Amino acid sequence: MSKKRKYATSPLPESSPPSPLRRRVLAASAMAALAPMAMAQRPDDGEPSEFEIIQRRGSLVVAVYKDNEPYSFGPPSDMRGLDIDIARALTREMGLGLSLLPFQAAEDMHGDLRNMVTRGHYLGYGPADLMMRAPVDMHLMMANRLALIFGTYQKEVPVLLFDRRRIERLDTPDDLKGHALAGERGMGLTSALMGYGGGLLKEQIRLFDTSVQAAEAVVAGQVAAAYVTRAQAEYVLAQQAVQQEHIVIEDIKLGNLVDRGWPVGVAIKSRNRELRLLVEESFRRLHASGEMLAIFRQHKLTLTTA
Repeated sequence: MSKKRKYATSPLPESSPPSPLRRRVLAASAMAALAPMAMAQRPDDGEPSEFEIIQRRGSLVVAVYKDNEPYSFGPPSDMRGLDIDIARALTREMGLGLSLLPFQAAEDMHGDLRNMVTRGHYLGYGPADLMMRAPVDMHLMMANRLALIFGTYQKEVPVLLFDRRRIERLDTPDDLKGHALAGERGMGLTSALMGYGGGLLKEQIRLFDTSVQAAEAVVAGQVAAAYVTRAQAEYVLAQQAVQQEHIVIEDIKLGNLVDRGWPVGVAIKSRNRELRLLVEESFRRLHASGEMLAIFRQHKLTLTTA
């Protein structure tokens, strides 16, 4: 069982020069449109604020999903993936070290935010300072007012990965009728595909534990097509030793909300305003320098934010 970390809270000497982290906070505050929001509130009992604890610790505890290819996966001591590299670059820009907190997804996003952002898990670990891959959704934030979701760094876009030898023509989803299809069990994309045309394709869909497995089934010839995100499809294709030109990615419109895709960002406690400013400024620098684009290209993924 994981235990909550305990951090030293001894004050910094008054004569110490401003740290690189403090200078970054001041720069971010100066750029904020609402300057009074720049400082996090100190608790009434005189205890250090959450941001001051992060400063003194010198590292940011970042929650990342376990077993979530291509974003964060691998053993806890050696995790890799897109989100891991973004978290590493983000904390470097913030002048902090990185401490990863891998976690298993709860039944829904409300549980993830509760366990990793606002309260902590009932087993005794968490919360983290920041959680990666949170959907930037107003309804989700309204239902979880203690959490703030912001800093969009990717837009997830649904696509169809399919075998052109088996599906020669794809003008509308109706053209999928009669073909073996794949999707991730319990995922919204799969539910949308099942519901298309009043269940027109439902009986053709084979369910897999992950979207990556669904996409791999197309490459292996087990199914004709998989409805996944662009990042998941690109990741599976990039893993192939030999390029398979008959396996292609195309946009497909089901005529519902998932067609638009959804932005993902980071989540923190809503009251930690200094952390928000610093994260926003650090993300801005990563995009402006081209490093964010370079990270996506390193993983052979398309950077889409709008």
